[in-house]
Amino acid sequence: MELARLRADHARALLAFERENREYFARTVPDRTDAYFTDFDARHRALLAEQEAGVCHFHVVLDEPGALVGRVNLVDVEDGTADLGYRIGERSAGRGLATAVVAEICRLAAAAYGLRALTAATTLDNPASRTVLERNGFTVLGDIDLGGRPGLRFRRGLPAAG
Repeated sequence: MELARLRADHARALLAFERENREYFARTVPDRTDAYFTDFDARHRALLAEQEAGVCHFHVVLDEPGALVGRVNLVDVEDGTADLGYRIGERSAGRGLATAVVAEICRLAAAAYGLRALTAATTLDNPASRTVLERNGFTVLGDIDLGGRPGLRFRRGLPAAG
């Protein structure tokens, strides 16, 4: 597994990944709208601009042959914190990849980006995601509404970069 910072040349593979897994993801997270796919190129450029400005850190997850199998993002970076989001494609799910990816992004968040804490959220009907967060030291903060779906909000402190 390789975690690579999002680049312009990831656009085609990322769009294919999102299309391929749209129904799978929609089972447990709010669905991307059709506009997400129609306006993908503009959205991708906007994400890269946010990353360049330092307000977000976007990554793709690549398998051994280099195929895009997931994504993990740190968004709304402010005051040493960020919100964590991740997606692992259906074909790669259930093998511990999400747990490993979240562990790696927690390490990177502290070491490379100087963050002190991360927050995350998951819907109540996504126990696998809750398990990933708990295995990585996240604790429940409370309830949250995620696009009309009940969920839980989590937090994890990070070690000081040194």
